[in-house]
Amino acid sequence: MADNSAAASSANRAEAIIARRRAARGKPNRLIDEGSPYLLQHAYNPVDWYPWGDEAFAAAAAADKPLFVSVGYSTCHWCHVMEHESFEDEATAAVLNEHFINVKIDREERPDVDRIYMTVVQAVTGSGGWPMSVFLTPQRQPFYAGTYFPPQPVYGRPGFREVLLALAGRWREHRTEVEATAARITTAVRQVAGGAAAAQVPAQAPQSAPSELLAAVVDGLAESFDARYGGFGQAPKFPRPAVFTALFHHYRRSGSEPALEMARVTLHAMARGGICDHLGGGFHRYSVDRYWRVPHFEKMLYDQAQLAAAYAAAHQVTGDAAFAAISAATLDYLLHDLQAPEGGFYSAEDADSARDPEQPEDKVEGAFYLWRIDEVRAAFDAAGGAGTEAGEMIADYGLTAGGNTISDPQGEFGAGNVLYRARGDGPLPRRWRDALLTARNRRARPLLDDKIIAAWNGLAIEALAVAGRVLGRSDLVSAAAAAAEFARRELIRDGRLLRRYRNGEARHAAGLDDHAFLIGGLLELYHSGGELWTLQFAAELADMILAQFAAPGGTLYDTPGGQADLIMRTSELYDSAEPSGTAAAILGLLRLGRLAGNGHWERAARSALESVTGAAAAQPTAAPLLAVAADLAGHPPVEVVLAGEWEQTAPLRRELARHYLPDAVVVHLQPAAAAWWQQRHPSVAAMAEAGPGARAYVCRDFTCDLPVSTAAELARQLEAIAPATGRRAL
Repeated sequence: MADNSAAASSANRAEAIIARRRAARGKPNRLIDEGSPYLLQHAYNPVDWYPWGDEAFAAAAAADKPLFVSVGYSTCHWCHVMEHESFEDEATAAVLNEHFINVKIDREERPDVDRIYMTVVQAVTGSGGWPMSVFLTPQRQPFYAGTYFPPQPVYGRPGFREVLLALAGRWREHRTEVEATAARITTAVRQVAGGAAAAQVPAQAPQSAPSELLAAVVDGLAESFDARYGGFGQAPKFPRPAVFTALFHHYRRSGSEPALEMARVTLHAMARGGICDHLGGGFHRYSVDRYWRVPHFEKMLYDQAQLAAAYAAAHQVTGDAAFAAISAATLDYLLHDLQAPEGGFYSAEDADSARDPEQPEDKVEGAFYLWRIDEVRAAFDAAGGAGTEAGEMIADYGLTAGGNTISDPQGEFGAGNVLYRARGDGPLPRRWRDALLTARNRRARPLLDDKIIAAWNGLAIEALAVAGRVLGRSDLVSAAAAAAEFARRELIRDGRLLRRYRNGEARHAAGLDDHAFLIGGLLELYHSGGELWTLQFAAELADMILAQFAAPGGTLYDTPGGQADLIMRTSELYDSAEPSGTAAAILGLLRLGRLAGNGHWERAARSALESVTGAAAAQPTAAPLLAVAADLAGHPPVEVVLAGEWEQTAPLRRELARHYLPDAVVVHLQPAAAAWWQQRHPSVAAMAEAGPGARAYVCRDFTCDLPVSTAAELARQLEAIAPATGRRAL
């Protein structure tokens, strides 16, 4: 297990902040009994907070007050700002407590609630974000919504107390109008978020032209591609890893050089930019500028996992060692800073941190990551480095005396510099990195959100398993297995998957994305580790999806049926920072059905795909993962069977790992597993009887090549599948 000292010290600082607030304010509110770090941060606010649930709903009905619902997460910079300005302010809290029943939600624990009301915010304001502020009737119907509200009117935004008093007045004096507005908004949101809009778009049968949707995604991305700086659009720029999946898949299918170039340029630009942590590894949430230089500094598990997998795939496709190095550095950050002792992975590190370790509440964004030139020189001096080395580093990484960041209006970045590759290529030299890390590790680390989310751990399992086999690192595969074992041990209760684990407690019904992302991780873990329990666990989760989330006609809902605290069920089709749960579920069911010989899962995947392909075709760039699913469903898979003992097949497995084969179904036909495969795939199991030694069978278009026993022979067969997209050094 990895060294968890950084995570432990960060968690200790979070506890210290809560202790200081307890000492300053005394009596906590109801959030003190919650497990979410975000809710606990607000447990000593003067606001009379409730967690989302029946107690809050009953209080609103009994008091005849509207609900004020504030949604955020622990590493959200503007959530911290609004807490400090408004929720810690006694006068604002008095207004909230007098006129509203106040509810605080961690969006990472309850993405189902967040998704519903974010749809309202986007419809009302034209955009979204966190903190999210919504006002509901006691029946949980929304009548007003926004994001961050400043304490006083500024930049065209009304002051928060001004909003509160105006809404309280409307509730008292114009109740009928407010309730009518709430009913109209609720009806509109049900049509959009519930999938009715998708059903109105004529479905396109994926079998008729399986690659058309994928080609439309790539064409749409080309229109917004920034050929000079990488990425799509101008600023801010967000990594959307599902885009890389689509680009590489289209290149694999068609040999499209533009698709490969868009992915290659963007991944290189991100790795050179300030969005990449050149010292500790990993990626920040997004770039505020076009150049990938100045990030929003929070680090999310889902970004690390998906980007590590994307860089590993880029290495497979291109042979570029730089991509392998970035994938490895990102996953090393996971193992060092986010891995829990139980085997799972924590959620995130904050964007904000303290300037002074002794003053943990005096936090600013980026304090842990920014450097003044004098700090760099001092770090090199302390490590015995020459002044010329410091000068080279300062030039290579774009440091200036006045700071190279785009400062916010308060100028809190000051003369701070973010590290980015201004000249040259390659990783930070080890000597420079060690000197700066030693100095940085004396700073106050950003606070850690130490809850473990099922969906994000599924993405981490997938990334570790993929990179482990591509990079030849068994430690990554072992970490993936430990996380999968943790999920099976701690997140399954009474035959159901739960979403969140913290301090020994698993809680909250898991969503479609939790199930689907775990299936994706388990399939890759089987590919890398060959253990049958991973397939069996994936099969259990697949059956849960069909029992809890599937509706007649193929629709897959984001939430299980029967959740009384939700005013609707949503069906999200589009990929944002995280992939669509629907798309991931379709891919998982399709791949698992093909691998295990289960036609029921594959038919369910096709039915779900047919129900949403029309909606995806209407906005193809919004749904790259659905396009990949449609393409896979429309083509027969490549099947690779590796027969023999695990140690015997090692050379064949290493050769297979060199090739980017997203449509491959890989079976590890070890003698101990022959009976299991005999029950499900008798024709596959028969391959074990061909004789001793390791053999590989490559099958496509329902025909198998002759078995081979050497890596060179296997390479020739694999390269014959798609000669236009063979691995190349760029």
